Amino acid sequence: MSDPDLSSPLIQHQPEVVISIHDDGEEEEDYNPSAGQQNQNQQPRVPRGFQHDHLNPPFGFLSDAEPPVLCPPTTVDPFRNDTPGVSGLYEAIKIVICLPIALLRLVIFGASLAVGYVATKLALAGWKDKHNPMPCWRCRIMWVTRICTRCILFSFGYHWIRRKGKPARRDIAPIVVSNHVSFIEPIFFFYELSPTIVASESHDSLPFVGTIIRAMQVIYVNRFSQESRKNAVHEIKRKASSDRFPRLLLFPEGTTTNGKVLISFQLGAFIPGYPIQPVVVRYPHVHFDQSWGNISLLMLMFRMFTQFHNFMEVEYLPVIYPSDTQKQNAVRLSQKTSHAIATSLNVVQTSHSYGDLMLLNRATELKLENPSNYMVEMAKVASLFHISSLEAVRYLDTFFSMNPDSSGRVTLHDFLRVLRLKPCTLSKGIFGFIDVEKAGSITFRQFLFASAHVSAQPLFQQTCELAFSHCDTDGDGFISIQELGDVLKHTMPNSNKEEIQGMYILLDEDKDQRISKVDFLSCLRRNPLLIPVVAPILSPT
Repeated sequence: MSDPDLSSPLIQHQPEVVISIHDDGEEEEDYNPSAGQQNQNQQPRVPRGFQHDHLNPPFGFLSDAEPPVLCPPTTVDPFRNDTPGVSGLYEAIKIVICLPIALLRLVIFGASLAVGYVATKLALAGWKDKHNPMPCWRCRIMWVTRICTRCILFSFGYHWIRRKGKPARRDIAPIVVSNHVSFIEPIFFFYELSPTIVASESHDSLPFVGTIIRAMQVIYVNRFSQESRKNAVHEIKRKASSDRFPRLLLFPEGTTTNGKVLISFQLGAFIPGYPIQPVVVRYPHVHFDQSWGNISLLMLMFRMFTQFHNFMEVEYLPVIYPSDTQKQNAVRLSQKTSHAIATSLNVVQTSHSYGDLMLLNRATELKLENPSNYMVEMAKVASLFHISSLEAVRYLDTFFSMNPDSSGRVTLHDFLRVLRLKPCTLSKGIFGFIDVEKAGSITFRQFLFASAHVSAQPLFQQTCELAFSHCDTDGDGFISIQELGDVLKHTMPNSNKEEIQGMYILLDEDKDQRISKVDFLSCLRRNPLLIPVVAPILSPT
């Protein structure tokens, strides 16, 4: 039997009735074509609204689709530095011996940075037309900065850098893409190619570095703004199409990794459809991992200063010329490029993304044990459910409040406590919907998949709005605690005043002691698993 994949259903569906709501107020029932049922077997009509049967899955009224099966979580951590601290007698002795050398290197680094900064300020002085290429005389001044960057690499211990292959001419490959392991690659490529880069808007405020980045005619992007990403793609296409601009350098992974895997590629470099030259960067090492993972910048710099020599290899791969199909399909061009880089590195590509780094950092901030357990391969999740990394981090905050144990699992008791649910058939059904392994506890990955699956259903938003109108029986635009209690009596029988009050507080997002429609919808967007609790039950007529 083949292994399940993300698109396979958890269970085989039984014949179900699909209810279509029409504008004229009529409702029509159609059987699922795969059910093979005849018209005479159809069930009685159901009025507009929801019908919830506790014997059926708790989210059956939203869709007949079950949540995707979760493939076993990968044990790979693409962001882990193997040597975050000093370990071993050899490394300790080497650091002591290199301390005087490190002081000299620090002086070289500081002097090179200062000279490069002054030269860059001179090149930028009075230049206001950032839309057009930098004039030639200003670019000549920037040669001083480029030489300074080579001195900076020397101070970090990169006395020689092994190269394989050659960079293609700018008119042949206007876009260069590379894997991203450390802060060293941008410095190297600035010296080697003097390219235009795409960088986060936050880099502009960095001391010294921000000024040099501006001189590279940088394309700024806010990774959390769709409009900013769209503008960045437009600028990439505009600058790549003109030989007057430098070639473009992009790191499509969007963040640094440890180099042991290749994570998912962003599509910005591939949407324009221009020829691309992939570049592979390696850092061979035995005692000191030079990747910028779970290690501070200052510690990483200190370790570089206290090495006899740091090895770096750069390989320019053959130019990839997109076919006519690939020019129209950025995903295929991205896959072809990533395959070339992964093959050269002899690594696999995972579905991790910058969103996983956000989850990892948030789990670390929350002091959760084994923070890497909370990565979910966000590129895959975003593709399946169209949720953002920020939304995933919010789900992690909710999961954290459920007090996960050392293995990252949450029990039914803590799940119900946070969502203000009392133990009953419905609440246990919701938990069972998440607990696909029937282990009696759930992981963050299961919680995220189930929540995202429910909120991604086409009828979810409409269902939330309809639920509010049914709860707001007096039509005043607010749900009173009495109105909420009447709903909970049907969905969670025998709810006491304290339990109703707890649910009321949870739904009151702005804490103004009344539940408006905005409060109601916002809470359900944050906690989509609560939708069957507030969806009214209408008896068949």
